[in-house]
Amino acid sequence: MKSIEPHELKDFKIGNAQSFRGLTGCTVILCENGAVTGVDVRGGAPGTRETDLLKPENTIERVHATFLSGGSAYGLEVGAGIMAYLEEKRIGYDTTMAKVPIVPGAILFDFMIGDAHVRPDKNMGYHACENAYGNRLSFGNIGAGTGATVGKLLGTDYMMKTGVGFAGYQIGDFYIAAVVAVNAFGDIMEPASNQVLAGLYDQKNQKFLNTENKILHSILKPSQLENTTIGTIMTNASLTKAQAKKIASIGQDGIARIVRPSHTFLDGDTIFTMSSGNIKIDINVLAVLAPKVVEEAIIDGVKKAKSEAGIPGYL
Repeated sequence: MKSIEPHELKDFKIGNAQSFRGLTGCTVILCENGAVTGVDVRGGAPGTRETDLLKPENTIERVHATFLSGGSAYGLEVGAGIMAYLEEKRIGYDTTMAKVPIVPGAILFDFMIGDAHVRPDKNMGYHACENAYGNRLSFGNIGAGTGATVGKLLGTDYMMKTGVGFAGYQIGDFYIAAVVAVNAFGDIMEPASNQVLAGLYDQKNQKFLNTENKILHSILKPSQLENTTIGTIMTNASLTKAQAKKIASIGQDGIARIVRPSHTFLDGDTIFTMSSGNIKIDINVLAVLAPKVVEEAIIDGVKKAKSEAGIPGYL
């Protein structure tokens, strides 16, 4: 098993677009030939687009892109830009009268550190697609991670900057990878040491405060009410819609392992699984690797984030 980079995902393209003035952006994951896709949504504050059609009992079998976006509910508009781009390339579900691109997505809340009146929109979604085809790709404070932060319990003075990250593995011809935007209410833990990587941080005393302990030993009402960790798992394994949904559900374990607390009433944690569907493999291999790539993509999004607007990045 070897680690892989985004350009090695033969069936998928990842693109980012953002506003550094607004400190917000979006990330798009394209699959020109369509991908069997499932989704798992947890937490009490989700924001999603076109997720009902991903239910195994519903008709549409393949989608052509998923997206991750900042801008809260406004950010769902990027889906229209992605559709416009794919339509120009004649990519979509063929209705005989027109090809309709199928584009589910999820959003996160990132109004705290930038201009809340600058939001991801149709144009930004379109430009993210252009960047995907242009192979202009990086991670950290970019795309859906541009305004991402963690450790929200005590407000902006105690938050840390995070971003969007990537992780992937290949075994023979099979691969699985994940791209995740890290904007959690809680803290991000380092798996081996169980120490905090990023989270509720006292800059004055230069120490982490531990969100779970603060919640358990106080009656504090959280200062920030909207958070969320969102991501997409990509694989060339052959999956049914039901299996893709299950792998998305298992992938959420990657969030639960290192985000504490995770899946709260203040998070809308959402994971998609996209399968390009041409490699036969034991489904249990994906069950082992799905949470692993989500977990490692979260860590990548933390470690590649830089300080922004007075909010410290990875220390």
